Amino acid sequence: MPSPKAGTARHSHPHPEKVALITGASRGLGKVLATFLAGQGYGIVVTARGKVELANAVDEIRANGSTLVSIPGDVSDSGHRTRLLRALEEWGRLDLLVNNASDLGETPLPSLVNAKREDLLHVFDVNTLAPLALVHDALPLLIRSRGLIVNITSDAAVGGYPGWGVYGASKAALDLITKTLAAELKEKGVGVVSVDPGDMRTKMHQDAFPRQDISDRPLPQVTLPFWAWLLSQPSISVTGGRYQAQAAVWEVPA
Repeated sequence: MPSPKAGTARHSHPHPEKVALITGASRGLGKVLATFLAGQGYGIVVTARGKVELANAVDEIRANGSTLVSIPGDVSDSGHRTRLLRALEEWGRLDLLVNNASDLGETPLPSLVNAKREDLLHVFDVNTLAPLALVHDALPLLIRSRGLIVNITSDAAVGGYPGWGVYGASKAALDLITKTLAAELKEKGVGVVSVDPGDMRTKMHQDAFPRQDISDRPLPQVTLPFWAWLLSQPSISVTGGRYQAQAAVWEVPA
């Protein structure tokens, strides 16, 4: 495992009963979920691109007393994914993989017909291909733990909203990847779900609407009842589902 000087911070208690990896954990939903899991006694590996921002988030997450490893970096980089897996292998298990890290793409949001090819490639690399690569790399640990993979999606994946074509297309592809993986991994005891957390007061949402007041959106903590329910279920009982964390009925009918 990388040393603290290489950007990894560790806590005591080396063998937690459950282990989670959360990408995009420096702010917003990722940080809220990591803090929640810390309170549930999970050992957690957190990652995000912003080194300073992630370090600040770790201080808050650790207030809940969790076993925690922090490894800043970009999930679209194969070397970084290798470092994440090395940290997990020290614990020998992975019960929960949350593919939360996402890239909005160019802002202000362009129309799809005017989207730059390089922007499309980058957004798909981060939002679609990196989650699949992490599943591939972590699969032996997930099988050992009969774990759950959570891919964070969006209503932009199904809405066809003007300006959201690049991001939405990457999430629509991630939804299909989720359904396919659920079918392929069920016999191995690994669950795979998509979760749409809904509109929230986050930096990404503000970046999408740079001149709008989004103070009427709820904070990511509004999704905590959903997470408490989802993580109390056997992974195979929820696999293949697409869930809306703020809806009156969480599971979207197939």
